[in-house]
Amino acid sequence: MITVMGATGNVGRKVVQQLLAQGETVRAVGRNPEALAELAAAGAQIHAGDAADAAFLTEAFRGADAAHTMLPYSPGATDFRAEQECLGTAIAAAVRDSGVRTVVAVSSLGAELPSGTGFIAASLHPQERRLRALEGVDVLFLRPGLFFESVAAAAEVIEATGVNLDVVAPDVAVPMVSTHDVAEAAATALRARDWSGFEVREVLGPRDLTYPEATRILGAAMGRPDVPYVQVSGDEMVAALVQAGFTSETAALQVEMATAISTGTITPREGRTARSTTHTRFEDVVTELVPDRKEAS
Repeated sequence: MITVMGATGNVGRKVVQQLLAQGETVRAVGRNPEALAELAAAGAQIHAGDAADAAFLTEAFRGADAAHTMLPYSPGATDFRAEQECLGTAIAAAVRDSGVRTVVAVSSLGAELPSGTGFIAASLHPQERRLRALEGVDVLFLRPGLFFESVAAAAEVIEATGVNLDVVAPDVAVPMVSTHDVAEAAATALRARDWSGFEVREVLGPRDLTYPEATRILGAAMGRPDVPYVQVSGDEMVAALVQAGFTSETAALQVEMATAISTGTITPREGRTARSTTHTRFEDVVTELVPDRKEAS
């Protein structure tokens, strides 16, 4: 049996679906039982509860041959670092106390760096350290590049302003990846369990894209193929994110992360390899990410 945290999220849901399709017994863990109902209908056991509750997670992990973990986060969190510490500590305690000894943890490029990477340094770097401190647990850290969903989130801005805005320099090519491919890497690892101790695997998508290139693909899916990408200052981006619902803290973390991408601070450690290069292109999934907007254009 395999336990999957974040089972209603962009990656976790796909992990559950792939494992079920391959005949695995899956325990799907999430906060909302209604959101988990579809997975229950597909054959998953469901456990609904608070991911910050170590006792709940311990029971969800207990008896599993392997577990998929991730750190959920909200850009509207009033104290992002404290929330992430609470969640991360609960996950590590649950792994330790449940007896599960094989873990696939979704992390990110740049998680090896203790500072200067925004969300990643505030969340995923300390979480990797917590999991590495566990004794007798084999942990695989998946470090994907930028999710296509993050790029597609700009559709709302494009509709409102006619442009895509960010702080990343327009000539910087960025590893961008589909959550389909991240889920496939996680599901494959959860079944194979072909590592011991701690291992890092990067998941980079089929090719690097600049923000103008990604904007053109997104714009074409929206019926607006000529939409431009405009680089803005950090202060301008913070203001835009706060207006969109981020707190001042999470907006600053987002801008710091984007700046680290722009300067090459967040980059693959091993370069692009056959193993880290996955198959799904942005063009292949962009209409899944903006279907309503495309139909309305």
